[in-house]
Amino acid sequence: MSPASPDAHLILVGLPGAGKSTVGRRVARRLGRAFVDFDREIERRSGLPIPRIFEELGEPRFRELEMELTRELAGAPPAVLAPGGGWITVPGALALLRPPGRMIYLRVRPDVALLRMGRRRELRPLLRTANPEAELARLLNVREPAYLQADHVVDVDRLGIKRVIAVVSSLAAASGQG
Repeated sequence: MSPASPDAHLILVGLPGAGKSTVGRRVARRLGRAFVDFDREIERRSGLPIPRIFEELGEPRFRELEMELTRELAGAPPAVLAPGGGWITVPGALALLRPPGRMIYLRVRPDVALLRMGRRRELRPLLRTANPEAELARLLNVREPAYLQADHVVDVDRLGIKRVIAVVSSLAAASGQG
């Protein structure tokens, strides 16, 4: 793989609970870039928390909001991006940012993701089910082929947050992004 331009976005993808927001915020600080957490930005713009968007407007409208944000970011200065776990399934979203953007898949097992989310999983509309671990496994099955299009895969199950940040930062630097 050829190094990416330092003018390219760094996109973190993976299941909910993989650490995209936590890692992204800290990696952005290390790289001296802006950080965009898609869910927080959509909440800010809409004035609604993500669960209410799903309840009142539906998942299709939420995906439209993700796509609108992606279109804007395609022309924005390079940043570290943390889209929601299902963003990668939005037709055309990834193509707006890659190339030149570089994508890192933070791979986590569903059981580990669930543990990491703790009670916060209740804030995730797709996990409001009798068996959230089974739902995460289903989502992984559907999404992983797209996640595996990443430039790099980091298995985060057994890594502490500081180690994940260090690995992602070094991958970004090796890609010409740091």
